[in-house]
Amino acid sequence: MSSPQSGRAHSPDAARDSRIVSNGRDPERPPVPVGASGGVLGARPLMAQTFHGGDPDTVAASTICDVTPTRCQARTRLYRDGRLELEGFPVAEISDHLADEAVTIWLDLRDPDHRDLAVLSEEFGLHPLAVEDAEQEHQRPKLDRYRTHLFLNVYGARLNTGTGELATSELAAFVTARALITVRKDDGLDIGAVVERWDANPDLTRFGVGYLLYGLLDYVVDGHFESVQSLDDSVELLEDQLFSEVPQDMQVQRRSFELRKSLVLLRRIVIPMREVVNALMRRDLHVVGDELMPYYQDIYDHVLRASEWTESLRDLVNSILETNLTIQGNRLNVITKKVTSWAAIIAVPTFITGFYGMNVPYPGFSRQAGLAASIAIMVIAAVVLYIIFKRKDWL
Repeated sequence: MSSPQSGRAHSPDAARDSRIVSNGRDPERPPVPVGASGGVLGARPLMAQTFHGGDPDTVAASTICDVTPTRCQARTRLYRDGRLELEGFPVAEISDHLADEAVTIWLDLRDPDHRDLAVLSEEFGLHPLAVEDAEQEHQRPKLDRYRTHLFLNVYGARLNTGTGELATSELAAFVTARALITVRKDDGLDIGAVVERWDANPDLTRFGVGYLLYGLLDYVVDGHFESVQSLDDSVELLEDQLFSEVPQDMQVQRRSFELRKSLVLLRRIVIPMREVVNALMRRDLHVVGDELMPYYQDIYDHVLRASEWTESLRDLVNSILETNLTIQGNRLNVITKKVTSWAAIIAVPTFITGFYGMNVPYPGFSRQAGLAASIAIMVIAAVVLYIIFKRKDWL
């Protein structure tokens, strides 16, 4: 890989490029607030903060490269014989280090463009189709196998409990024998948290790329599990609103649709993870050794639990929607029954006054006894009907 030019940039475009290289963020691209989403799987451009509130410009600060031929921000780490030896070294030196079989390299690219990925492909000999998938957004979670490497695509997730909207963050990874290259298409996934997980178990770094990949997947799957847990809590609150003494039909219906939409999105990124993790555990891929197999089994168990939980929550939200409609129908039946009962009670006096209002002689016509009789009939009939309807629970 060729090193960047040492001359000072004088043109406006070159000055802009130098600013991108130095801090990893395009100064002409405004940050997007967390929670904004778009596309089929909700992938976003650069955001103001990660899902966990970190600053995307400074997370894992010690690993940020000061010198990189890419226009995007890059992070690097080098492990030798299972011990962390270098951080934030120039990307151009990666090819020199890979000549040593005792070395494991991690390279992270933040929102790279086509030219950045072309440099990456040239350096590591990556397959053009895999590079194309890494460049394009909204890929499904998958694991593709190529002759010299694996291509992995996964999504981080986080639920906004206030709005019920699920935000996702797409990440692609190239897995080679001695290197893990992560390509983040937005800033939702906190790469600093992944680095912290690697540092939490330094005794496992001797397993090389297999352990680095485990730490990444463990963080992603835990995010799925947290999202499912948040959705479950939101569904419980929705159940309380469903049977509230004060009718909240519109709120329940709106919230139900929001949660169901988030569950559909979460299902799209959780269900395929079963195939991804299961494929990584295949021995012919030589990614997971016997020592790491229990750790990947634990990830697989979490994936299964998240998948089953997502399916059950989707059924539960559908049941809540149906129950809400049933409650609305029952409430309408009660109202209709009460209105009909009062209408029947009022109909009796109306009939009597209409009958005695005719201008023809009848028993008691123009007499006080006739007036008293008609009033008595109206009162007695109304009372009798009220008692009957009350006993039938129509009033």
